[in-house]
Amino acid sequence: MSDRRIEKLSTGIEGLDTILEGGVLRGGIYIVQGTPGAGKTILGNQLCFNHAARGGRALYVTLLAETHGRMLAHISQLSYFDETAIPDGVSYLSAFRILETEGLKGLTEALRREIRARQVDLLILDGLVSAEETAGTPREFKKFIHELQIQADLADCTMVLLTSAAADQGFASAEHTMVDGLIELRTRLRGRRSERELIVHKMRGGGFIRGLHSFQVTTDGIVVQPRIEALLATPSRPVATDGPMLSTGIPALDGLLGGGLHRHSTTLVMGPAGSGKSTIGQHFLGAAHEPGLYLSFDEDPKAIRFKAQSLNLPVAQLFDSGEVEIIWQPSTEGIFDEVCIRLLDQVRSRGVRRVFIDGINDFVHMTGEEDRIGPALTALANEFSALGATLVGTFELDFNGIVPGQPLTGLPILGLSPIAENIVAMRFAALGADIHRLIVALKARDNALRPQFRRYELTARGVEIEADSGQADLILQELVRQGGASPAPFSTAPFYPDRPSGDGT
Repeated sequence: MSDRRIEKLSTGIEGLDTILEGGVLRGGIYIVQGTPGAGKTILGNQLCFNHAARGGRALYVTLLAETHGRMLAHISQLSYFDETAIPDGVSYLSAFRILETEGLKGLTEALRREIRARQVDLLILDGLVSAEETAGTPREFKKFIHELQIQADLADCTMVLLTSAAADQGFASAEHTMVDGLIELRTRLRGRRSERELIVHKMRGGGFIRGLHSFQVTTDGIVVQPRIEALLATPSRPVATDGPMLSTGIPALDGLLGGGLHRHSTTLVMGPAGSGKSTIGQHFLGAAHEPGLYLSFDEDPKAIRFKAQSLNLPVAQLFDSGEVEIIWQPSTEGIFDEVCIRLLDQVRSRGVRRVFIDGINDFVHMTGEEDRIGPALTALANEFSALGATLVGTFELDFNGIVPGQPLTGLPILGLSPIAENIVAMRFAALGADIHRLIVALKARDNALRPQFRRYELTARGVEIEADSGQADLILQELVRQGGASPAPFSTAPFYPDRPSGDGT
């Protein structure tokens, strides 16, 4: 066996290579299975053109009745298509008639002959299900797969077999046990929205990232986003635990947090709409001349810049200079893993030191999997920390006001500690016709902290917090008096389970 047999062959698709830890084994044989429309043909052609771009030779063989002209007309709209690569780098062969007239034996001989004549080192066989239907018995089909394995090894030719499958088809067939790898492409409906997923069921000769991964079919072809919590299971570099304290841009909030934020830390700011969470984020981004990044799910960049200018916040100049950039990602059609990877790319390429994510709730809506958010955001926050970035994120609560005597009831505290070293809560307190705003730092890891509510206002200069707790104490006492409730000690105030108080919108 040649030494090249144990080398990895890149697919040329960055996210897929990441999942496969470098690619597939050269000279191996692989099955890509999926329902009609999952993207198998686009993937197969993409593998061919990527391989040709690196100097290889690829042969795309179809066992289907669709003409090459029709298929090429479809893929010619994709950016990876290169007409100049045909036929020297990428060639096509229709073996439909050969299979119909000569059966599997004739097909095997034709493939052997073409591989030798064209000197190809990548073969895509589209329509394996047709070969299976032609086989008289399961044994004959197994023999066909075995012959392909022999040819792949002798010719040092990697083979990818594309086949259709029913949505509920299992993976116990003989061919699945014989091949070196098995990848499934699938689509699923989440509400009225269709999402594409990729899963590697098997991969001999190396590790791979397990589980479901998102992918898209774009004008660039197949774009794969590895599952972020698996991709970042271990931070890319050691996490620094020291460094100077950072200001939030609001001196009184720094005081509530015991002196400010530790560099590399993560802070969660919770509160209802209109409480000033986004404004705190703008204060934070403008507190120092450092590369920053603002991820918004609701407000577009123009509205964000207008707000900063109207409040005369320092971040307005950083927006104009480009030192702080804005990513606007409407959550209606976004893919969670793609957004996370885009954030990481920005942090790495620009050396971002301050990150503000306005709307952790939108990540929940984007995935549709609440159980996934905690581990995924923990992994993302750990990687930001490893890269030297400090993160502030907002979490929207509903409009339920403070319960008299129990000012922390309804906050989704449990389970947030792995994500955030610091937690700040913003609450509304209604007294008669007046609505008061209160803020408290519930957690500040490694800082001396005495949690105390303070009253604050949203003014023409942004968030302004009172210097002491006097007014906040009077408001809370008046709530107790009007409600006829006995005040609960701060340390024993009840918390609800780790879930949003409302629907998070």
